[in-house]
Amino acid sequence: MIIDVSALGTGGYRAGDWLRSHHQLTLHLCDHRRISAQLTHADDSSTADRLLAGLTELVDAADGLGPAPRIHVPDPDRLRLEQVRLPRDAFFGPVEQVPIEKAAGRIAAETLTPYPPGIPAALPGERLNEDVVEYLRTGHAGGMLVPDSADPELRSVRVTVEETSR
Repeated sequence: MIIDVSALGTGGYRAGDWLRSHHQLTLHLCDHRRISAQLTHADDSSTADRLLAGLTELVDAADGLGPAPRIHVPDPDRLRLEQVRLPRDAFFGPVEQVPIEKAAGRIAAETLTPYPPGIPAALPGERLNEDVVEYLRTGHAGGMLVPDSADPELRSVRVTVEETSR
C-alpha cells in the first residue's frame, strides 16, 4: 500500500526513517512524499497491527520530524535526455569528475539512478540538462539514494572529457 504523508507536513524519507527507528518497521519504498508498505503471505494480524500502531504514532510524531525537503521534480519531457555518444564510448572513454553544480551540459559517463523509483535519470552518453541535475542534487539532499553514482555523496558526477574541456 502506498501512503502519501505530505499532509503530515513531512516527507516520506523522514517518515520511513522514523518508523524504522521507533517501530523496527522497514518499508518497501519511501520518496519525498510517500511511503510504501507491503503485506505478504508471511504476515499475519500481529504484523499488520504493528504497522497500524506505527502509522498511528507517526501521525502524532510528525510535527517533530521537520518539513519535507524541497525536491525539484521536473516535467517528464525534461527527464528525457539527448543521447549524443554511444554508451560504451562514454563509459570507457576519457572521463573526469566535475562538481554536480557544473554537470549540466556535459555528457554523462555513468548511470545515475534515483531510488525510488529505480529508473535511470541519466545513462552514459546522454547530455545532462539542468532539470535532471537539479532533480538528482535536491533528491539526494532530501534522502533519495543514487546507488550507482561514482561519488556516493553525489557532490560530483562522472562525465566525458570533451574537446572543449581538454
